[in-house]
Amino acid sequence: MPTFLFGCLLKLGLCALLMVSWTAQAQAPRCLPLSEAPRPRSIYLSMNPKDEATEIRVAGGVATTLRFPTASDPARTMLLGWEGRFEPLVIGGRTLVIVPLQNLAPDDRFLLRVTLLDGTEIPFTVASAKPWVDGQVDVYPNPEAPDAVRSALEEKRKEIKSLRAENLRQREEETSVEHALAALLARDEVRMTPFKEDHKWLLSDEAVEVEIAVLVPRGKVARQKAAVVFTVTNKDPVNPWKLQTARLTTWTSREPRPFALRTTHPTIAPGATGRIAVVTDLASFDANRDGDRRVLEIFRDDGLRQAYVEFLAADRR
Repeated sequence: MPTFLFGCLLKLGLCALLMVSWTAQAQAPRCLPLSEAPRPRSIYLSMNPKDEATEIRVAGGVATTLRFPTASDPARTMLLGWEGRFEPLVIGGRTLVIVPLQNLAPDDRFLLRVTLLDGTEIPFTVASAKPWVDGQVDVYPNPEAPDAVRSALEEKRKEIKSLRAENLRQREEETSVEHALAALLARDEVRMTPFKEDHKWLLSDEAVEVEIAVLVPRGKVARQKAAVVFTVTNKDPVNPWKLQTARLTTWTSREPRPFALRTTHPTIAPGATGRIAVVTDLASFDANRDGDRRVLEIFRDDGLRQAYVEFLAADRR
């Protein structure tokens, strides 16, 4: 497909789809960011009675479940000052469920005292969800118990595996052509790349302004590559704008596809501007399996999609 037609398809897709995306987000309710989505956690309590109570992070309308090695005593387990702020505690066997009626203020603190049937008392401090929300919390009063040791060992194994994968990803990015190009585009060094600006759109509301620039190859060297640069200006006088994630998928199957992303400022302060550059190699797409249509999406920190681009793969004859 010639470059001119490639650019026209990009323009047509962007004109229709970006406007739909922007309108839908303006009407959508605010949801819990993925960074604050309920997550599992294990707590290994200290044997020192002088240590402070462990904090449990909760969010309005979200159930936080505590699991203990033995059953708790409902008569001696209580959340102080819960009336009007929480649903009644649900206690059954080894499980205790906490559900706030609404989000807590940042300074709110509630004392939760759990007493197990063997008489062990465990104090907790229930606080607001920043920077995370506890989903299921496995509590180990004795960190040297066999179950606690096995759990801690498994967590360390997962941590090591995750670190190894992250190290491998970073090494691959250091030698990746796409990541190098994305870094130049994020710094607005278009002239140092094999791309040229083809089309540009400006979307704006009271809180944020997003300029979307589509870049096309200047020659045969980058004929199979595509690039998009989002320039985000945060017009909110108080709240920062933060990129949560970006996603590139096929249109039909929604399967993820590889891409390189670089930003100047993942968190954009009120009144500031930052750029998000995305580069992908179209040769990685299998038209027979994936079809020709691709969707590039960026999501802000509240979990809502800020903008998206639909484009067609260029002819690779």
